[in-house]
Amino acid sequence: MEDLQSFLRDRCLTVLNLPEKGRSLFTARDFRPGEVILRQEPYVSVPNNNSSESRCDGCFKTNGLKKCSGCQVVWYCGSSCQKSEWKLHRHECKALCRLEKEKRMLVTPTIRLMVKLYLKRNLQNEKVIPITTTDNYSLVEALVSHMSELNEKQLMLYAQMANLVNLILQFPSIDLKEIAENFSKFSCNAHSICDSELRPEGIGLLPLVSIINHSCSPNAVLVFEEKMAVVRAMKNISRDSEVTISYIETAGSTLTRKKSLKEQYLFHCQCVRCSNIGKPHDIEESATLEGYRCANEKCTGFLLRDPDEKGFVCHKCMLLRSKEEVKKLAVDVKTVSAKAPPASPSAENKHDAIALYMTMEKLQDKLYHSFSITLMRTREKLLKMLMEVENWREALDYCKLIVPVYQRVYPETHPLIGLQFYTQGKLEWLLGQTEEAVSSLIKAYDILRISHGTGAPFIKELSTKLDEARAEASYKLLALKDGN
Repeated sequence: MEDLQSFLRDRCLTVLNLPEKGRSLFTARDFRPGEVILRQEPYVSVPNNNSSESRCDGCFKTNGLKKCSGCQVVWYCGSSCQKSEWKLHRHECKALCRLEKEKRMLVTPTIRLMVKLYLKRNLQNEKVIPITTTDNYSLVEALVSHMSELNEKQLMLYAQMANLVNLILQFPSIDLKEIAENFSKFSCNAHSICDSELRPEGIGLLPLVSIINHSCSPNAVLVFEEKMAVVRAMKNISRDSEVTISYIETAGSTLTRKKSLKEQYLFHCQCVRCSNIGKPHDIEESATLEGYRCANEKCTGFLLRDPDEKGFVCHKCMLLRSKEEVKKLAVDVKTVSAKAPPASPSAENKHDAIALYMTMEKLQDKLYHSFSITLMRTREKLLKMLMEVENWREALDYCKLIVPVYQRVYPETHPLIGLQFYTQGKLEWLLGQTEEAVSSLIKAYDILRISHGTGAPFIKELSTKLDEARAEASYKLLALKDGN
């Protein structure tokens, strides 16, 4: 802990123990939006390989991969990544080869993560892999497991997973109880490693980043540069303030967020947003994000239950919407959604899926408030599918409907807002709406330079696109003047 505090002091940070929260990260100076607060490579990490897509174990890339000739489970993009991973993988390879080939293919990323955790711990103890202040097993030991709060079903699952890890490793003095406890630590502390556009690529254990507590109104954001975790300030953070990030999707009512945090992370959130539960603003937020729309389509009010139990009353125009009407629409939405494919449909079924989701979106638009999270999710799926079939015009229409909801439910510098403006700008440019594209790309850049940093390849690419769009807009304007 002393070495860790010294490491953090050099970065103007400190760890304090807070009642109800435990270890917490605090600033020792002011941080500006976009400043890096902390960086950490994962102690161990694995890609999300599946039957449809494989990734390099070293860099998580998908191009030019070759299988490990030994275990036939792990992939590499080239000799550089294979060499960097070899000290650890040579032992993992032997362990995986003890399983029958068919069973090796069923080893999940979480099981692999645990196998690599114990292999690395042993190799560091044997000084084959160096130990550093931020890369050592003692940081994993310090993580909270919440074992005492788990139910019997979860404990049984972790025990079965621990036995599988034992079967793979076959260490003579392995502690099954410790492995089960580490699986519990994984559930609360492992992070999804995402690409620049926040698409999950793998999972990693980041024990230093795990010191940072959750808030539904965070002042920092976690992004990844390949596998490197980078925590940046999203807003001005004054000296002696706690650094917070979000563990969950924060678009939702207070009750939804608190339920999600309790189920996955086993704590009751007491952040600024959650402490307002039951207050007028919180009631309005819940009714807007998860409630119904006014029967008057031109009204933007939210609905609350009618005291006489006849239905729902708009807080703005006081118009009553009957329970029967709401129930009928809800049944219609449920009927259509039951037919919708849960995952990305195959190419031949994509147009049918789009038609089905469009039907569902129209029904949801009649039922839910315009800022509804449910409606937003349907539009996100439609946007993705429409872009896959290159229907740019309709994709742009849905993109423009999503942006205001993102701006309502996320902090103003949240990367998801920036990425949505980036998508909107690209679509506008494709459709020849160059001036609009410039405006959207500027908004994207202003947000994403804070979350991703101006030196990130993704931001440099965005900056280049913005320069090209500006040049094209100037050329069009000049051509128009010449024509006149």
